[in-house]
Amino acid sequence: MRSFHFLVAGLLLTASAARQTVAPQGPNSIRVPDIDSIFAAYDHADVPGASVIVIRNGKVVLSRAYGMADLEAHVPATERTDYRLASVTKQFTATAILLLVHDGKLHLDDHVTDLVPGLPTYARAVTVRQLLTHTGGLWAYEDFVPDTSSTQVHDHDIPALISRADSMYFTPGAKYRYSNTGYVVLGLVVEAVSHQPFATFLHDRIFKPLGMDSTVAYQAGMSTVPQRAYGYSKMRDGTGYHRTDQSPTSATLGDGGIYTSTHDMVLWNKSLDEHLLIPANLQKLAWTPQKLNDGSISNYGFGWNVGQSPKGLHVWHTGETRGFRNAILKYPDRGLTVIVLTNRSESDPLPLAERIAAMPAFSSP
Repeated sequence: MRSFHFLVAGLLLTASAARQTVAPQGPNSIRVPDIDSIFAAYDHADVPGASVIVIRNGKVVLSRAYGMADLEAHVPATERTDYRLASVTKQFTATAILLLVHDGKLHLDDHVTDLVPGLPTYARAVTVRQLLTHTGGLWAYEDFVPDTSSTQVHDHDIPALISRADSMYFTPGAKYRYSNTGYVVLGLVVEAVSHQPFATFLHDRIFKPLGMDSTVAYQAGMSTVPQRAYGYSKMRDGTGYHRTDQSPTSATLGDGGIYTSTHDMVLWNKSLDEHLLIPANLQKLAWTPQKLNDGSISNYGFGWNVGQSPKGLHVWHTGETRGFRNAILKYPDRGLTVIVLTNRSESDPLPLAERIAAMPAFSSP
């Protein structure tokens, strides 16, 4: 089951699931069957779905959707389907921090214990910058939440949870260790500095100004997801899928709580490329790998993995949570962005995005 539209040479071409449309042939043509072959496992009416979008020099050149957003209700995935971003949320959290830096209300080297109450005393040397770059050394809050828990944890529970430990993983800034804790605490920093709930700050300073009308930092009982995809995992016997949409750690916001669609991610991507929210110097800093205490490079910026290739800078992030797997891949020097959102646990979307980016239609400057 698929829905799609794609733009080639300024022409919007559409097709139904029963008819396949192929872009005009040429050295830079987009062949829809090639894209469909990559997502063949998603292209069925009885499996969880995927929504895919490719943006080139500010224009959507390919948008496809496959499978189902809601298996039980037989709702197909579309470009408007809202998926839980999981850790792709972290770039939004980082931007929220940078907005406050730009406002002059926060400094990257402020100590987080001066901003967020209840953090353990062993964290007193940790800075905002170190949390952004996963070099803070705070304990993983997930280690204190059993999988069998029937109660979800929230952002404000995290300081008490990590206070059960009595030390750091390492001296702040000494090592890179991916940390959901750090990004939850960054959400608490935003609340403390802005005097707004984190979800409200995201809406007022990011989603609303950009026109991301279906994007939400989801809080059960407080907000709704407009066209929600539900997460699924394969049955153990391989006969199908069962809904696995939430876990005890699915309610935290700063590390992974945003739902959005590929449609709205186009607006987000535009804000990154055109510096609509934060100035170019701060965006460049977010896409700059940070140094550790010993001078080595961690290859992570602020909410982004950062690398260099023969074709220039590339930045990316993945998101993994129960029932969802997502990826955003950007080549800023080439003006290319590929976004893949899926609602199944066994997906591996980053290699799929990389395959698209390597196609002749997208690989040339």
